[in-house]
Amino acid sequence: MSKGLKIALIVVGVILLIGFMTFSWLRGGYDNVVAMDENIKGKWAQVENQLKRRYDLIPNLIETVKGYAGHEKELFENIANARTKYFQAGSVKDKVKASGQLEGFLSRLLVLREAYPDLKANQSFLKLQDSLEGTENRIAVERKRYNEAVQLLNTYIRTFFGRFFAAFAGVSSAEYFEIPEAEKEAPQVKF
Repeated sequence: MSKGLKIALIVVGVILLIGFMTFSWLRGGYDNVVAMDENIKGKWAQVENQLKRRYDLIPNLIETVKGYAGHEKELFENIANARTKYFQAGSVKDKVKASGQLEGFLSRLLVLREAYPDLKANQSFLKLQDSLEGTENRIAVERKRYNEAVQLLNTYIRTFFGRFFAAFAGVSSAEYFEIPEAEKEAPQVKF
């Protein structure tokens, strides 16, 4: 084999090796950003599972409280409207807003037990309250997991190569699950 042929084979081998390494790197980056995007979608689905559980408990809780606090009609209507807004919301941002509104109304609803001693002792109310509190804890955990996944993707997308891979895969930054500022204060309940 001639010296020129050996050099040509080495050059072709190096080019193939560089090409394979580049392809592997590109594929790995693309797959990574797609996996992060799917992880966020899965985490959001878990948030929605828990929110749905909450919304399924609400009618039962309201019916139980209605018997004791019939004059709280406006509160019940606000809860029903917030529940409807959630199911009509088309984006994560709109669902977060509706969920935040509902949380404020639920806090007011649960404070009613202080004004109605018989309600505090009602077993149905206590069971529903426990279920709702457990659901609220699950929602908090799922929100945290969702926001962690969003942070991971958004950080990656802001890196030099991450931006390239995200654009190539058609993945954009995700929105955090944040409670609007106006809904962060605890509601005041006055009788």
